[in-house]
Amino acid sequence: MTHAPTTASSREEFAARLYGLRGRYWDTHPFHLRLHSGGCTPPELRRWVANRWYYQLVLTRKNAAIIANCPLPEVRREWTRRLGHQDGPHEGEGGLADWLVLAEAVGLDRAEVLDERHVARGVRFAVDAYLHFCQTRPWTEGVAAALTEMFSPDHMAERVIAWQKHYDWIDPSGYAYFEHRIPDARRDSAQTLDLVLDHCVTAAQQQAAVAALAFKCEVLRAMLDAVDYGPQSAATAGRTAPAGAAGTAR
Repeated sequence: MTHAPTTASSREEFAARLYGLRGRYWDTHPFHLRLHSGGCTPPELRRWVANRWYYQLVLTRKNAAIIANCPLPEVRREWTRRLGHQDGPHEGEGGLADWLVLAEAVGLDRAEVLDERHVARGVRFAVDAYLHFCQTRPWTEGVAAALTEMFSPDHMAERVIAWQKHYDWIDPSGYAYFEHRIPDARRDSAQTLDLVLDHCVTAAQQQAAVAALAFKCEVLRAMLDAVDYGPQSAATAGRTAPAGAAGTAR
């Protein structure tokens, strides 16, 4: 059993402890390994997109909770930008709008995504737990939980390459979400890490930040557990596979 340090780590040591959680990120989950290797069927891929919508939907509320808990105007100003990124400055713009385009690109009807009919109970429970965490914990812990951004840009870039190779039936318009998000995630992750390193300076604060990031990794993996466990055709009952999808069956 690893014991938490009793004295504060240096900035470099603390950053290394946070990066040390890289192995817990969800890109090593069996479902993601299958998703990126071309081993998912069209129904499985649609199920992932439909369930990930619920996570996307909660991000703005999660970020608003962090802002509400933070007493520092300079941090609030910086974090507020994320609200606009996800909701968009206008109707039909932003991360949520891009995700709906992705949903349609993989063969989902927009209405069935919006009404959340395909969201698994386990996904809903995990995402709601993440929202509750950010609403009730100190703002520094909510920010630290968002440090999964450190691990996501390369993973998303690999996803686009893998999907284009293995799932050529996906409408290319669906990749707009990743094209917009990858550069933002690289910038956001650097800013988020600086915030955590600047404001978590005691041993207790640093340990809480590490625990928050570990919790977020568990949330993401729990989501995939629920998606992987779900029925094969939850998001596509009675639907035929698009042309060219026959080779995607595992």
